[in-house]
Amino acid sequence: MRIVVVHDGFFEGVISFHRGDGWLQPLRLKADEIPLHLEAFVAQASCPSGCRLRFATTSRSVALDVEPDTAEGVRRFDLTTDEALLATADLPPGAGRVRFDGLPDGWKTLEIWLPPQRAVRIRALGVEDGADLEPSPDRRPRWVTYGSSITHCNGAHSPSRTWPAVAARRRGMNLTSLGYSGQCHLDPLVAMMIRDRAADFVSLKVGINMVGGSVSPRTFRPLLVGMVRIIREKHPTTPLAVVSPILSPPREGTPGATGMTLRMMREELETAVARLRACGDANVHYISGLD
Repeated sequence: MRIVVVHDGFFEGVISFHRGDGWLQPLRLKADEIPLHLEAFVAQASCPSGCRLRFATTSRSVALDVEPDTAEGVRRFDLTTDEALLATADLPPGAGRVRFDGLPDGWKTLEIWLPPQRAVRIRALGVEDGADLEPSPDRRPRWVTYGSSITHCNGAHSPSRTWPAVAARRRGMNLTSLGYSGQCHLDPLVAMMIRDRAADFVSLKVGINMVGGSVSPRTFRPLLVGMVRIIREKHPTTPLAVVSPILSPPREGTPGATGMTLRMMREELETAVARLRACGDANVHYISGLD
C-alpha cells in the first residue's frame, strides 16, 4: 500500500490544527485563541465532530493512519460518497489504522468522517500501489451550524450520522459543525469565528446549555442579538436561522438559577429575531425547536 502524507487541503469542516511530528489534529476553534477560551470549551472544540478528510482516488482500498490512542472504547470512522454511507470501521484502543476495502473502480470522491467523541491525530492516507489520490475541495454551498451537545452528537451511531452530517449530505452542503457539548453559551469569540468563516447558510441552535444559569432574562436576548450582529459584519445578507431548544420536559416551566425556562427562551429568541427583522435584517429567520 502506498502512503500519502496529508496536509490542510485534505480536510473539510476544520477551523485550525494542532501540528506535531508527522501528524495533524483537527480543531473546531482557532488554535492561536486557545488561551482565551475556558478549558471546558477547548476540550469540546478539540473533538472533531463534522470534520472529515475529502479526496478523490482510483484506489479500491483506502486506509487512514492515526496516532494510537489507549483510552477506553473504540473510535469509529465512516466512509461516504455524496449522500451514501459506504462503510463504518472501528479502531480499538492502541490501534493506528482503519481500512476500507471493496470500493468501486475508477475515480470517486470520498470522505472519511472522524469520531466526534475525542481528539484524533491524523498521520496519512494509504491507497493501493499504482493508484492515484488527490485532495478534492468541496465546492458545494457552505453551511455553518452552531449548537450544544444536540449538534455535537456524541451519541450518534457513527460520525456521518450526526444530524448536521445527515442533513448536509442529503442537501448537498459543505458542513462546518460547531456543536460543543455543554458549551453553547453565545461566546463572542465563537461569533467572531463564524463571522470569519465562508458561509452560504448559518444556523444557531441555542438555549439549552444556558437555561441552568449562565444567562438571565436581562442578558439572554442581547447576547443573541450581539452574536447575530457580529456575524453580519462579514455576512450581511447570508440566510441565518435562529433555532430554539427542542423539548426538554424538566426545563420547560421550571426556572433555572437565574429564573429562565425553556418557554421563556423560545419567546426571547422569537422576539429577538422579530426585532432584528424590524431593524432591516430581512434574512434572519426563527425556527421553533418544538417543530
